[in-house]
Amino acid sequence: GGSAMAAVQSVEIDPEGTFKYILVRLQRPGGGEQRDIVRGTKAAEFHNHIFEKVNPEMEKLGYECKCLGGGKIEHNSKDKKIRVFGLSTGYGKADHSVTVEILKKEYTDYEITWSDDKK
Repeated sequence: GGSAMAAVQSVEIDPEGTFKYILVRLQRPGGGEQRDIVRGTKAAEFHNHIFEKVNPEMEKLGYECKCLGGGKIEHNSKDKKIRVFGLSTGYGKADHSVTVEILKKEYTDYEITWSDDKK
């Protein structure tokens, strides 16, 4: 049912710093419900490292994953600010405006902005 998809965290990003992120679409095989999630971490040297971690996790839950693109996130927890920018060489640029909408649901008291700047 829909509960399993609801149980998947919309956002998993590092609490501080600047790091790569990807926007991932989860889908039930054969269509049906779908959902976009944000994943980002300093531990990932490349965007595909993030995807290679999230993909098997989601497959276990019965979802197909598709990377919709990537970029960078600058997370300043002290000032409660998040900036989304940049792109992924391998996956292309995520739609940062979609990413921001997802982040706003999790970080309700943050100032969250995006741009197509590389840095």
